[in-house]
Amino acid sequence: MSSATSAVEERCHPIGSEIKVGFYYIIKTIGKGNTAIVKLARHSITKSEVAIKIIDKSMFDSPSSLDKIHREINILKFFKHPNIIKLYQVMESDKFIYIVSEFAPKGEIFEYISRNGRFSEAEAKIKFAQILNAVDYCHKLGIVHRDLKAENLLLDENFNVKLADFGFGNFYHKDSKLSTWCGSPPYAAPEIFEGRTYYGPEVDVWSLGVILYVLVCGMLPFDGSNLRVIRDRVVSGRFRIPYFMSMECERLVRRMLVVDPKKRYTIQQIQQHSWIHATLSSTSSQLLEESFREQLVVTGRGISMNCHEIVLQKMEGANISKEQVIKSLESRAYDNFTAIYELLLDKI
Repeated sequence: MSSATSAVEERCHPIGSEIKVGFYYIIKTIGKGNTAIVKLARHSITKSEVAIKIIDKSMFDSPSSLDKIHREINILKFFKHPNIIKLYQVMESDKFIYIVSEFAPKGEIFEYISRNGRFSEAEAKIKFAQILNAVDYCHKLGIVHRDLKAENLLLDENFNVKLADFGFGNFYHKDSKLSTWCGSPPYAAPEIFEGRTYYGPEVDVWSLGVILYVLVCGMLPFDGSNLRVIRDRVVSGRFRIPYFMSMECERLVRRMLVVDPKKRYTIQQIQQHSWIHATLSSTSSQLLEESFREQLVVTGRGISMNCHEIVLQKMEGANISKEQVIKSLESRAYDNFTAIYELLLDKI
């Protein structure tokens, strides 16, 4: 652990003390970085488990250096998708920023593959369809992830994929290009390594190609002992196809891992590819069904009620102002009222 991380840990969770942040009881540390730690916590009212990313503002040398954190928060506020980690609440003090989000108990896909080996192609199709749905949703909102990798793909209790960590996320426009060096080297597109400008979606597609390879093969297509070796392999586009990969899967991987971004598949072309199309259509249908179930449920009295109404009813029963909850939701405040509402909605 770095000295910076140790300092964050000590200030966020003093030894020998039980910590409560807002309505959340801290359970344990589940992730660490240079400027932040991630804690597993439990909401004191709903009893739901959440992940809290605690960012130490003193680790940033100027207010402008915190812009990336605030941009990540603003991006997360846009999302409402079953395969993207859900934001519940944002709190800020003089010293810390607390980002409260959905907890995925089965951990990273990277860790899962490390423990259990590669997925079968049938399993990989389901996982990749969920990832593709999430990335397509982001792009339609004008947002690129720019750090897609197995470590940022989490698994919930039902082993469904949850896309996480939008720290390198940004808004993009078809008429202007981005230039920031982003992502993890084994997943980064050739144009990133070469310092060229890019629109955004095409670098996510390259990373998706690497992810698909990892899901099916259990290893990286571009790896090496140092950054120079990785760079040379990525820029040349050289990688090996193992004997067990089907021909259809190989064709898709090769159309995504194309060095020239203009010739690289788009998200729409991936969606139409024969290897994934049927699974993707099935997954999209399930998303529509889940959306419908969220809108309408049937009570024990046989009366159809909107989930929104049921949650508001429960909150009113706990003496929480219905008007204030609606105000927080409409203004995207992501405060205590928003958090309790969303956590109760998840339970229903």
